[in-house]
Amino acid sequence: MMKFPFRLLSAYGFALLAAAAFGWLALQVGRGTISAFDSRIIAIVQGWENPGLTRIMMFFSWIGKTGPATLVFVILAFVLFFVLRHRKELILLTAAAGGAPLLNRVLKAAFQRERPNIHRIVEEVGYSFPSGHAMASFAMYGAIGYLLWRHVPSLAGRILLIAVCSFMIIMIGLSRIYLGVHYPSDVLGGYLASWVWLGLVIWLYERWVGKPVKA
Repeated sequence: MMKFPFRLLSAYGFALLAAAAFGWLALQVGRGTISAFDSRIIAIVQGWENPGLTRIMMFFSWIGKTGPATLVFVILAFVLFFVLRHRKELILLTAAAGGAPLLNRVLKAAFQRERPNIHRIVEEVGYSFPSGHAMASFAMYGAIGYLLWRHVPSLAGRILLIAVCSFMIIMIGLSRIYLGVHYPSDVLGGYLASWVWLGLVIWLYERWVGKPVKA
């Protein structure tokens, strides 16, 4: 009987933890005390540079852009609405995937961190913290993992689902560091901010439908 409230508290609790972590990270970014960490990670990641890996990273960066991400959203929305007929789940997906970019704009305007002045393979405009690609990918693939979990009955299938979603989130974020358009702390901040958003959306969704994901 306590399973549903516990899950609600878990979603809300994880969102609060992520919010606290994001607040701490944002404070370090504002003070400039995270610069050494950023520099070390950038040196490692950009030390891998070679033509083949650059093509791979540019692909993952492209996947994280608005157009391809929208295509992924439309495909999953079609499956949820017409194939599985889980239309309430479509509301969660829309809120998670649509809200993260809006939140990112607000946060970037608030922090106004300039992009790295380092070796860049591609050029980007706009502020740097938190990473929009990291936020959007975490919200999108995090929501996909949450929603499809209940439709995958086998343990192996669930492990594969989480592995694929995690891989996409990590590679999209890593590509932005490799290409020289974000600091590692931008990407980490994007993940944390999106974790807060996704956690709150899931918490509200489970309160609304009254049916948490079955273990």
